[in-house]
Amino acid sequence: MEASNVPALRQPGAVTTKGHGPKSGEYLTFRLGSEEYGIDILKVQEIRSYEQPTRIANAPDFIKGVVNLRGVIVPIVDLRLKLNCATAEYNSFTVVIVLNVKNRVVGAVVDSVSDVLELSRDAIKPAPELSSATVDTSFITGIGSVADRMLILMDIEGLMSSAEMGLMEAAIAA
Repeated sequence: MEASNVPALRQPGAVTTKGHGPKSGEYLTFRLGSEEYGIDILKVQEIRSYEQPTRIANAPDFIKGVVNLRGVIVPIVDLRLKLNCATAEYNSFTVVIVLNVKNRVVGAVVDSVSDVLELSRDAIKPAPELSSATVDTSFITGIGSVADRMLILMDIEGLMSSAEMGLMEAAIAA
């Protein structure tokens, strides 16, 4: 079932990469609580309305379970729980961003999606350096500024394939 409150995705344009820092290009923006995040549009396969997944026994709280997406069993990760947001309320705006990460399909639950923004390299500042003992910023690639909005740009592939997620062991071992 497709989400009717989701903006149409544009065809991604060319993305310029230089080094390992933030790159210019198109980002899908979404909300987790009061914060706005952005991920590389090239990682997004589709956006779907939230449906209750089938729970997996002994899975961490942030792994909500699995859904059958046209014959593919897709693990669903609630990014609100994973990133320690204050609340994780399911409503009509809650959506699942279906991602293609390292040739694996994974769903990410977010509060809502906003739009697709083109960010130039000048609009992206480096992520702040914080003590790794208190804040894990390894998945943050930069901070995007658009008018009066600030976007936390995420390395969604790095986050979803991290060892603690436990989703990519086969891909990492290969």
